[in-house]
Amino acid sequence: MSVAAERVADTQAFSDTDKVLADVETIAREQLKPLANRIDQEGFYPVDTLQALGEAGAFACHLDQYGQRFDVALQTMQSISRYCGSTGFVAWCHDVCGLYMEQSANPSLLARLPAHALAQTMGGTALSNPMKAITGIENMALTAEPVDGGYVVSGTLPWVSHIRPGQYCGAIAGVKAANSSRISHEMMFLLDVNDAVALRKCPKFSAMEGTSTWAIALDKYFLGTESIIADPLRPYIQKIRAAFILLQMGIGIGVCQGAIDSILEVEADLGHVNQFLHDRPQELLAEFEEIGARTMALAKTPYAQEKEFLLDVLDLRAQASEFGLKATQSALLHQGARGYLMQSPVQRRIREAQFVAIVTPAIKHLRWEMNKLMSEPVRV
Repeated sequence: MSVAAERVADTQAFSDTDKVLADVETIAREQLKPLANRIDQEGFYPVDTLQALGEAGAFACHLDQYGQRFDVALQTMQSISRYCGSTGFVAWCHDVCGLYMEQSANPSLLARLPAHALAQTMGGTALSNPMKAITGIENMALTAEPVDGGYVVSGTLPWVSHIRPGQYCGAIAGVKAANSSRISHEMMFLLDVNDAVALRKCPKFSAMEGTSTWAIALDKYFLGTESIIADPLRPYIQKIRAAFILLQMGIGIGVCQGAIDSILEVEADLGHVNQFLHDRPQELLAEFEEIGARTMALAKTPYAQEKEFLLDVLDLRAQASEFGLKATQSALLHQGARGYLMQSPVQRRIREAQFVAIVTPAIKHLRWEMNKLMSEPVRV
């Protein structure tokens, strides 16, 4: 048995969280940072680095069987995103896919989870459209029809990240009622990207090109019960929604940390003139630390179901998006012309922060959700 396979079987493999954090930081700094420009400019998908991060424990610690340490998972994602927001987003995709599998309680998916946790196999998430469809912002893109042994699924999803042939992703479809076009309920499943799945190139993004993002087209794709995550969906999504959103904080905090790094990098040379700018490093650090502290507090109870907890998560996620826009723009102003060079991490982070602000749930979606929650009648 290989060392990696032994670690897959050992649920205590990542109990030394200080080692996990140190190893992930080393890989991110020494392996990922030199690739960041290539990832951004060429759309390079850093599979080898992702596997190294997986072996170090970056994608396992939030899982119940590895101790449910959401705080550690967020810190590893922060380290990754500090050097490359694109890869930080991929880390989040991988983390939430593992969460879907584990929280499904489906024995077939649980059997696949250890290899996923170590990034020996890889999978992402296709919930951008469904998360908006569930709240009424747009229509559900996939539909499922019951057949013997499972479902057949059809439809097209435009933006699905961290996938390629041989990988997989968590997806959601509306289930058609028998002999009707009416949707009776929704179900969630693990979609294996095999020969029955058509992958189509997406238009080029202004950032996040190294995330292996594709459009997926399905035409009566057969889905067996061994791939079902939740059927019906609604009770399951209520359980994981806050954790899904909270995990994204690792991306936003990491991108902000990188922006503050860039400001401090030029302080010795340009501090005498940068002192006249707004959003100076000490001010940004104070807000950065406040956001980080709130994140770690909420990470203690990621599956809490109280309305107030979800509101706190939504509000924090919106604050992180807005802070990221402010911090990355400030980094550009502090660095000046050197930060405006195409190969500069400063201008890349501006585009990464814009992505954090629009990726599901976007700032407007977060505010929509908060407004709905606060408008609900009080139950007595």
